[in-house]
Amino acid sequence: MSRNIALRLTGVHRSYGQGDSVLHILNNAEFELRSGEIVALVAPSGTGKSTLLHLAGLLEHPDEGEVYVDGLPCGTLADDKRTAIRRSDIGFVYQFHHLLPEFTALENIMMPQLIAGLPDKEARRRAAQLLDYMRIGHRADHRPAELSGGEQQRVAIARAVANAPLLLLADEPTGNLDPETAHYVFEALEALVRQSGLAALIATHNHDLAARMDRRVTISEGKIVSF
Repeated sequence: MSRNIALRLTGVHRSYGQGDSVLHILNNAEFELRSGEIVALVAPSGTGKSTLLHLAGLLEHPDEGEVYVDGLPCGTLADDKRTAIRRSDIGFVYQFHHLLPEFTALENIMMPQLIAGLPDKEARRRAAQLLDYMRIGHRADHRPAELSGGEQQRVAIARAVANAPLLLLADEPTGNLDPETAHYVFEALEALVRQSGLAALIATHNHDLAARMDRRVTISEGKIVSF
């Protein structure tokens, strides 16, 4: 059964000025990510991993080429429209959880839903459901400082998917965790992707976790290549 293309980059170029020279990061890069697919982005620092995630997440504009999210060309959209797409269609998870310290786990997951206009009761129900799915429902009333590193990341993942996005972008989501906890967090993330059918691009240096994903890509000479 054919799956929708959630993210597509076509002919993407991205360069940065560096003193008197120009640093070419992506050069005519092509990439597709389908719904229900988990792809590992394994690339050394400085090769363009963060640039690729920023372009995919509509945080940067390509110099040339196009970035499509769910078939919509987004490369030249106005900032307000790009923000609206990020809010509804894209979830982000980082190496550090970035949870709001003054709010509980449940409230952190409710926040993006409330911003999107969901009624409090529905946001609370969905947040509780996500916490249960991530197997930390019993920690709903705890603030981030009262959670372990693995629990914090599972709350961050739940928050990232709270608005049922099409696309999940993760930058070293297990980078601060010990191997056993990293395995457990990835297991929860993988189950969530499979159950929801969203598309996930996960940057990681953990080759064991990368090997468990559907496929692996890297950045070589400005191109996105499978290996």
